[in-house]
Amino acid sequence: MADVTFLPDAEADYQAALAWYCARSPKAAAGFETAVAEAVQDIAANPDLYGLLDDRHRRCPLRRYPYGLVYRVESADVLVIAVAHSRRSATYWQGRAP
Repeated sequence: MADVTFLPDAEADYQAALAWYCARSPKAAAGFETAVAEAVQDIAANPDLYGLLDDRHRRCPLRRYPYGLVYRVESADVLVIAVAHSRRSATYWQGRAP
């Protein structure tokens, strides 16, 4: 299994989305947390499972939520670049990368 790490900006995306769901429904917030955790597990188990967005980034859609984890595989590990809403510009995260 690959180690999955979130960039600080991706963590901020996640926290902002979680706060939005928390303000509206604790049940929806818990579901969002679960969906992200399941996506991370799926990515860790098989990083190449999801389709490419460009030559090195992939997107794992979240079940039942309009978000996806944008990530790339680096050596044996995975770096999550963004927790991207499906209606947000598809390229807003492209300047993120160490």
